Amino acid sequence: MKKTILFAALLLGTTMISQAQSIRFGVKGGINYANQNGTDITLNSDNYDTEEAITSYHAGLVAEVKLFENFAIQPELLYSTQGATYKNATEEFKNELGYISIPVLAKIYLNNSLSLEVGPQASFLLSERNKFDYKESETFEFAGVVGLGLNVTNNLFLQARYGLGLTEASKDAQTKNSTFQISAGILF
Repeated sequence: MKKTILFAALLLGTTMISQAQSIRFGVKGGINYANQNGTDITLNSDNYDTEEAITSYHAGLVAEVKLFENFAIQPELLYSTQGATYKNATEEFKNELGYISIPVLAKIYLNNSLSLEVGPQASFLLSERNKFDYKESETFEFAGVVGLGLNVTNNLFLQARYGLGLTEASKDAQTKNSTFQISAGILF
């Protein structure tokens, strides 16, 4: 399934690049406000009934493949940290997951500077940092992403987006990642 999704994305990307009016590459980075939603986590009969969002970061490469005057495809390759802090009456632990994320977004320009961005995101787990080894995390996550982009200048842009995990982040706990991102970047 993973190979099929990656192959389809690669084929779609190759086809679009051959039809593109212009291609620009750049870098971006910003902050994540990440949380995990789902059922309560139980460990050694202790129920972690409260989860709180964590503030983390993302950074990586971005491309804009302009297909029409008001439409572009924006593939990205990002390192993004997500997770949550879990609490009960006596203890707390922070679960921080590091992903390589590949969003491929349709970018619809509402005017010269404002754009609506929507599309899928595939993420591959690289690292997991927590205070104890709780549950084994899934190594692949699929998410839906929606957001807004603002071109401040011809090269400088700002973005705000929300990503909702559509697959579970853990093999044993029924949790899904959700992330709100604020980014700044430069296109060359």
